[in-house]
Amino acid sequence: MLTPMIEKLRTVRQIRQYSSDPVPDDIVARLLEVAQWTGSSKNSQPWHFVVVRDRDALRGISQLRSNINWLAGAPLAIAIVLDGPGTSEAYDEGRVTERLLIAAHTLGLGGGTAWFGDDMQQGEAKRILGIPADRMARSMVAIGHPTSIKDPRPSPRPGGRKPLAEIVSYDRWGMPKR
Repeated sequence: MLTPMIEKLRTVRQIRQYSSDPVPDDIVARLLEVAQWTGSSKNSQPWHFVVVRDRDALRGISQLRSNINWLAGAPLAIAIVLDGPGTSEAYDEGRVTERLLIAAHTLGLGGGTAWFGDDMQQGEAKRILGIPADRMARSMVAIGHPTSIKDPRPSPRPGGRKPLAEIVSYDRWGMPKR
């Protein structure tokens, strides 16, 4: 049981190309349940989720930054709206984002994170989605049936991973495993 679970986690990818097939409501409900049960600092649950299927809204947000232009092709995205700024909210936002990506992958879909950008771009995304000004919204997780794992952006980074020896120290910085 453990090996398949580790393999599933290891194979989660940032997906930026989706088919036009809709994401069924029962799958959306399961994803939202995963989000609901994600842990948060002091169990504050500082979030609200906006499920976005509206093509015009997704297109408008995709035009905020060239790096998220792929968002226009997603059949669905879930915006993560936080109660306010703060260290724990950023941590909690990361936790729920990763849970949504893993859950989508586990359910046979793909997911990708779209970061809105600077304060002005975040404000425009909030306007498009009708999010109150006193709330924080910096990103959304696109979800759909992947058509490719390739990065369609003009200057994608190379894939793969650095060797563990390059990114892991033991007991003290720079110390190899004994």
